Amino acid sequence: MRLKITHRTEYSYDAPVSYALQRFRLSPRSDRTQTIHSWSLTVEGAREEVRFDDQYGNDTRLVSAENGQETIKVTASGEVETLETNGVTGPHRGFAPLWLFQNETALTAAGPEIVDLAERVGEGNELDRLHRLMGLVREKVAYETGSTDSATTAEQALAQGRGVCQDHTHVFLAAARHLGFPARYVSGYLKLDEADEQAASHAWAEAHVDMLGWVAFDCSNGISPDERYVRLAIGRDYREAMPVSGIRHGAAQERLAVHITVEQ
Repeated sequence: MRLKITHRTEYSYDAPVSYALQRFRLSPRSDRTQTIHSWSLTVEGAREEVRFDDQYGNDTRLVSAENGQETIKVTASGEVETLETNGVTGPHRGFAPLWLFQNETALTAAGPEIVDLAERVGEGNELDRLHRLMGLVREKVAYETGSTDSATTAEQALAQGRGVCQDHTHVFLAAARHLGFPARYVSGYLKLDEADEQAASHAWAEAHVDMLGWVAFDCSNGISPDERYVRLAIGRDYREAMPVSGIRHGAAQERLAVHITVEQ
C-alpha cells in the first residue's frame, strides 16, 4: 500500500519565549515492512542544531528557538510504501542489545495488576501466548481518550481500566517482559478506514519471538499491524520513542495544535 502522510505540529506561546529546545523523531526509516519514497521535515520559527541517530537507530533532530519566538511550526510529510508481513518486522538489529528490551522502565514496571494479568496468559507456544496477552489487554483496558496522560504508568492504566494506545502498549510491554519476552514501544501512523484526518499519531508494541524476530501487536485494535501501519521510532517506552518532545525557559503558556493526515 502506498501512503501519503502529512504531520503538522504548531506550538503557540502567549508571551515571547527566551529559549526552547525541541526533539523530533518524525522521519521514518526504510525497513522490511516499509520503503520511504520521499520524506521532508521543515521547521519554521526555530533552527536545527543537530541531527543524529539515537541509541535505537531513530532519526532524531534537535531544534532551538530563542530571541522572543512566539510560534514554532513543524511539518513532516512524504510517501511510504508498506508491505503486509503479518506483523513480523524481522530479526533484531542495531547497537542496543536484545536484553535491554527486557528491562523495566518507570512507565512499564510490573506491579501486582500487571503480574496478575501476565499469569492469566497461560501456557502454549510463544506466539499464541503473546496473542492471548494482546486480547487480555484489550479486554481489561477500555479505550477512552482523556482518561490518562503521558505520565500514566502501565500499572495505573490497568488498575483504572481505561486508557489510549500509549497505555495499551505500556501494559502489553510490562506484562510481556514479566513473561520473559524482550519487548519494545513503536510510535508511528495508522491509515484509518473511516477517515484520513487524525488528531494524533499511533502506538503499538513489538515482542521478540524465537525464530521469527520482532512481531508487532496493536492492542487498541486487537490485531498485528498490517500494510496500513507506518513505523516512526522505537524505544523501551513512550518517552524513548515519542515523536515530539521538548523544554522551554520562561513563564509563557504553551498551546499545541496537531494535524495529521494519512491517505492512500
